[in-house]
Amino acid sequence: MKLPFSKMHGLGNDFMVLDGISQAIELTPAIIRRFASRQFGIGFNQLLLVEPPQQPDIDFKYRIFNADGSEVEQCGNGARCFAKFVRDKGLTIKSRIAVETRNGIIHLHVEPSGMVRVDMGVPILEPVKIPFKAEKQAVDYIIRDGEDSFEIGAVSMGNPHAIMLVDDINLFPVRQVGRRIEAHQDFPQRVNAGFLQVVHAKFAKLRVYERGVGETLACGTGACAAHVYGRLKGLLGPEAEIKLPGGSLHLSWAGEGANVYMTGPATHVFEGVIDL
Repeated sequence: MKLPFSKMHGLGNDFMVLDGISQAIELTPAIIRRFASRQFGIGFNQLLLVEPPQQPDIDFKYRIFNADGSEVEQCGNGARCFAKFVRDKGLTIKSRIAVETRNGIIHLHVEPSGMVRVDMGVPILEPVKIPFKAEKQAVDYIIRDGEDSFEIGAVSMGNPHAIMLVDDINLFPVRQVGRRIEAHQDFPQRVNAGFLQVVHAKFAKLRVYERGVGETLACGTGACAAHVYGRLKGLLGPEAEIKLPGGSLHLSWAGEGANVYMTGPATHVFEGVIDL
């Protein structure tokens, strides 16, 4: 079977995007891993699958698979690419799109400039819902790994994030520490590890080691979680630019109980066909 696909990226966080509305698609973890291979397949951080909604008054269903074949709840950069994909493919003409995800409903707004603003919902801070093995909201929490300990904040933006403040993200051993935090026993579903360097109240730098992927050039939910953590620590303001290796995102969060809004680009790279 010949399977058409689009290759897209959001600040270098790259995706294979599939139309599961116009064609029936059956995916397995083994197929996804084959597609994800940068040597023998297409190569991507995540695969995005567009499906018909299962709820009334919703435009689409959105499924996200990591390169290792695991399905995850949310992907902020992917959400922006999703919005561009369904409009480019003529699946909708709406500029405001309601999308069903594994973690709930999100709303996407394609601006006249082509930038996409995503309502990422209210951040989850309650440990049991993250999930995270802690007794109370973990703005400052010490996790121990052997003889080492790491001070992190735990936030879920539909998927779990552990944020750690660092002095210089260019010098910090992100991959070595990220690998250890990702698999830490206090996170039963693993966790995305973010390393945040706050420059001033309106600007910060971030690197993210994503579960099931490794370090990526950008992580939308990671940027949202980092902004929330920075706000709770009193280091970032309600509006901030967060610069990732692949580029910058604009974040907005009024405070606890409010939704997080993320604005950034979505880029089409090429169209292709692969054997399923």
